[in-house]
Amino acid sequence: MKITKIVSALALSAAVSTSLIAADTVKIGVQAPITGKYANEGQSIDNFVKLIVDEKNAEGGLLGKQIEVVTCDDEAKAQKAAVCAKKLVNEGVFAVIGSYTSGATQAAQTTYYRNKVLQTSDGTSDDLIKKKYWTFFRNSFPNSSQSDFTAEYMVNVKKYKNIVVLSDYSSYSEGLGDATEASVKALGGNVVFRGKLKSGTQNFTATLTKIKAMNPDVIYYSGYYTDGGLLRAQQKQLRIDADFVGGDSNDNPDFYKLAGKSAEGTVLINFPTPEILPYPEAKKYLAAYKARFKMDPPSIWPVTNADGLRAVIEGVEKTKSFDTKKIAEYVRTMKDFPGITGPFNIREDGERVGAKFVVYKMANDGTKKVVSE
Repeated sequence: MKITKIVSALALSAAVSTSLIAADTVKIGVQAPITGKYANEGQSIDNFVKLIVDEKNAEGGLLGKQIEVVTCDDEAKAQKAAVCAKKLVNEGVFAVIGSYTSGATQAAQTTYYRNKVLQTSDGTSDDLIKKKYWTFFRNSFPNSSQSDFTAEYMVNVKKYKNIVVLSDYSSYSEGLGDATEASVKALGGNVVFRGKLKSGTQNFTATLTKIKAMNPDVIYYSGYYTDGGLLRAQQKQLRIDADFVGGDSNDNPDFYKLAGKSAEGTVLINFPTPEILPYPEAKKYLAAYKARFKMDPPSIWPVTNADGLRAVIEGVEKTKSFDTKKIAEYVRTMKDFPGITGPFNIREDGERVGAKFVVYKMANDGTKKVVSE
């Protein structure tokens, strides 16, 4: 009898302690590829979130509550992303930062929507806002805005006559490839070949040999750096005398590792990279990131995700609430919120507006310079 009472008392004490802890904390999730081929991007997203959370906790937390970060590794795979969404919802997060890829982001969207959990992602697929989930907003810019800029550069600036457009089969890459092809044609440009590659194949010589016979002026690739670097190297090996233009997800230090000396002359189209962002918030947070993690972010994507988190925090503080509906409504009414990546404005459908793209040219020593804005 005494043992039963003691056990019951301990259980009650534990429940009270847990309740007190829960009352003093609030959870934010990170869904990102912590392992796998995009691990450097996912780890940097996680790092940047923790940097900002630690800063906020040091200031007293969010509405007096300390923020706890709960991270789930989706490996940039749709199936694992769906599992992550359920896990993070069960953990009690009120908002999720991620994922890095559009496919993983989309696989988790419905679960977050049904459970009224906010989600912000750098995924650029236009499909991400088609369902108009109030829980979702983009912290980057859509494929459609990038495709128009890319087409203008290739058709009207460079005046390429024979354009090849390649993608992989992911929702992001395929969508950007299709949008770029359409934008090129809308400007009167000539797409001589629209092809798709299986990501991770590593040997693209069959497709490149086919392309070589078409005498292209440029090969545009809308996929990720893990394939883009190899594609550029193999293009050079086959002596295909064409420029190489890569979409935003080719902008990663590992592109150089895979392309080697063939990286020379590669053109990348992306948002301004972290080191050239002119905003006061960029100088502050990028210096803090480097001081803590002894490196720079590998690309702009961890930085846009950091802005997504900062927008959520701003929404909580301005509404003085953790009601996700109120936060979502506030985020959609912010005007020029001072982001690390520039003025942060979200449309009613969750789309970020005000895209600015830059054209970079690569050197084979791992550096690149702006050649057009």
